[in-house]
Amino acid sequence: MFIIRKIKLSYTQIIALGTFALILTGGILLSLPIASKSKEATPFINALFTATSATCVTGLVIYDTYTHWSVFGQLVILSLIQVGGIGFMTVITLFSMFLKRKIGLRERRLLMESANTMRIGGIVLLVKRILIGTFIFESLGAALLTVRFYPEMGIRQGLYNGIFHSVSAFCNAGFDLMGKYGSFSSLTRYSNDIIVNLTIMSLIVIGGIGFVVWEDIQKNLLSFKKYRVHTKIVLSTTALLIFSGAVIFFITERNGNFSGMSLRESILASLFQSITPRTAGFNTISMTKLSEGGSLLTILLMIIGGSPGSTAGGIKTTTLVVLILGAISSSKGTSELSVFKRRLEDNALKRASSIAIIYICTTLLATMLICSTQSFSLKETLFEVYSAAGTVGLSMGITPNLNNLSKILIIILMYGGKVG
Repeated sequence: MFIIRKIKLSYTQIIALGTFALILTGGILLSLPIASKSKEATPFINALFTATSATCVTGLVIYDTYTHWSVFGQLVILSLIQVGGIGFMTVITLFSMFLKRKIGLRERRLLMESANTMRIGGIVLLVKRILIGTFIFESLGAALLTVRFYPEMGIRQGLYNGIFHSVSAFCNAGFDLMGKYGSFSSLTRYSNDIIVNLTIMSLIVIGGIGFVVWEDIQKNLLSFKKYRVHTKIVLSTTALLIFSGAVIFFITERNGNFSGMSLRESILASLFQSITPRTAGFNTISMTKLSEGGSLLTILLMIIGGSPGSTAGGIKTTTLVVLILGAISSSKGTSELSVFKRRLEDNALKRASSIAIIYICTTLLATMLICSTQSFSLKETLFEVYSAAGTVGLSMGITPNLNNLSKILIIILMYGGKVG
């Protein structure tokens, strides 16, 4: 931590530069011959793209993770996912704790920015809880997935796949090792598997609600009335988006993507498709076969994303709620914003509007630039762009065909979506 004390940059700049340094390191490692199964060097732009996708917990991939990358390359990707998911400042703090170094005020402020909380008091304790909670949830997820995987993969590969997919799901990354059953197949093989579906969905939701929400739930258990306003907004909005989205997907895809599925498989697919666009990147159905309505709903969910201080991206659930409250307030001719009998800050709407406008303008500009240089359809391009900006990872299959300019634009969007 002593290096941080000597750097004369703002807290936000340090976090942004630290994330960039992590991406660059990952790109260099992945470009080495040892990182690919063919033992040939991977082009740096493609390695950098993969490192950005892993660090920014996105999941967009130029190469199938299993078929292209060696075990070394896969472990580099997994490490980037883990550090990117919980935040590099959290990892630095972990090492400082091991080395018994004093964590000063400047480092605590950095942690506060990284965890997206306004409380500097107890921030180190929050970081400890983040690390412990991450270990518990990822371990439970790995155990459940290993039980399901080992009968067909063997205990060694089953355990490895269980750990990899648990970390990837909890960190909302979307990287998978199912290329052994078909390149870029994600979890389509397990569309009817209850254990895999429920485990992955649970990990995505838990990782996406935010570390501050964990703390509130741990403190107040199931007493909803005692939760902070932030926690109430996050939990209510998350539940509404999941179940309303699932109902809409069930209706729009029943005669298309879900045709031939049993009722149970259709329900699982609807729930999974409602959860995964909010920055996870896994899929149990083909994205290219989505109906127009299903594609539009997926893009909207990708724009919204998860919650502040979580492993997720997007404009965040809290921003959505503030924008809706602002619209309702404006229609009533008032300027006061209130939710759960609590008045929100006066500048909350201004901040939410700024985030939404910057997000929309940036993504539309990237869409126009990609469309002007490549022959993808508008729907495919919009899907890719919002998947990158929301750090989601879902794609209609155009990622491997991006040219270098498009790759750079997607890298910038993934990076911007991560640092916020």
